[in-house]
Amino acid sequence: MRYGIFADVHSNLEALDAVIEAYKNEAIDRYLCVGDLVGYAVNPRECIKKVKALAAATVAGNHDWASVGLFSFENFNPLAKEALFWTKTRLDEEERSHLESLKLVYKNQDLTLVHGTLDNPAGFGYMSNGYIAEETFRILETNICFIGHTHCPGVFIKNPAEGIVSRQEESLDIEPGNSYIINVGSVGQPRDGDPRAAYCIYDTARKRIQIKRVDYDAQATRKKIVDLGLPEFLGDRFILGR
Repeated sequence: MRYGIFADVHSNLEALDAVIEAYKNEAIDRYLCVGDLVGYAVNPRECIKKVKALAAATVAGNHDWASVGLFSFENFNPLAKEALFWTKTRLDEEERSHLESLKLVYKNQDLTLVHGTLDNPAGFGYMSNGYIAEETFRILETNICFIGHTHCPGVFIKNPAEGIVSRQEESLDIEPGNSYIINVGSVGQPRDGDPRAAYCIYDTARKRIQIKRVDYDAQATRKKIVDLGLPEFLGDRFILGR
């Protein structure tokens, strides 16, 4: 099985289209989304429609739930709140219903998905260090968990001999006896200094995970944000990758 796993689209249609096009060359069997279809950019409706048609499963992100009243706006900074309010007023009933239906955790025989952390998925905490990762490892029932939320790709590995280690790798071979938490990065708003859209491939036969990047027209995304009167900084982040 070859999985295409991606996260944090954030209403960025240009980035999503670029990732979908890149996946066409990867012989993907099943697509999975690790949440946050909406927020920040200005094509929430189009992104919801495309991810809904593409992904076999999508878990809820904090922006998804906030845009339909399931997570408080008070958990966001002022600029994110403004973008969320804009998003909320543009969704139709079908789109709201889809976001409301998203579950916090998905699990199959190969993997687990959660947007933030597995120990408190409704809190949407950031998995920023090994101490936080340990709580997810403690209750993880598969050997691999895919996450998003931080917008920065990376991996936590729990090794029986070494404990938990953190790495930044574009390609990783799965080794017997280890457990893994893989942050797939962000399609729509990377924050690791690389503005290109990030996406992940997990090949269960080869036992290999790859994080890939693809260029897209970030200037077009920024222009749409500015033209609609949303804060310029929201647009600038797509250019800067921060």
